[in-house]
Amino acid sequence: MDQVTRKHLDNLRSNDTNARYESFQYIINLTHQPVDWAYEVWNDLLLLLHSKDNHERAIAVQVLSNLAKSDPEKRMLKDLDKIMVVTKDEKFVTARHSLQSLWKIAVVDKSLQQTVTDRLAKRYKDCITEKNCTLIRYDIIEVFRKIYDKVNDEKVKEKALDLVETEEDLKCRKKYSGLWKDVIHADKK
Repeated sequence: MDQVTRKHLDNLRSNDTNARYESFQYIINLTHQPVDWAYEVWNDLLLLLHSKDNHERAIAVQVLSNLAKSDPEKRMLKDLDKIMVVTKDEKFVTARHSLQSLWKIAVVDKSLQQTVTDRLAKRYKDCITEKNCTLIRYDIIEVFRKIYDKVNDEKVKEKALDLVETEEDLKCRKKYSGLWKDVIHADKK
């Protein structure tokens, strides 16, 4: 790993919010493509999931999600549950940012796709008692849509639409379905 990247990774724990954000942006942009240093930082990022700082927890999930494409050893399959914990974070914004990044893991390969969509389906069902259930469910259905748009797997679409159909609140069901409106209309033609 080069010194600039190392500096930016170290800055992810900085108390200077501007430096931390700048470094986060740098690392996210860098990890849009596979990198050869993923395992040098993997365990540190897993530890960061437990940071007292909610920004650091969100950063850890988002960077790990981006690093899934740089994971030939398939560590993500065993570490996904650690990431899923942060989707229930006490700070709702942290939970949302974490949840919204999961599609990046799911599009890496079929095994991760299956594992992520299974976890998301469970999260969708289990969040019914949570304060922000409607937003959580919307985010989950949106993540399914992002996965579908990348992999074009009918099973992903079917699973998402099956979840939407379980929604008892018709207004929410319509809102969630709206994410799939173009696909649903294309299927009817």
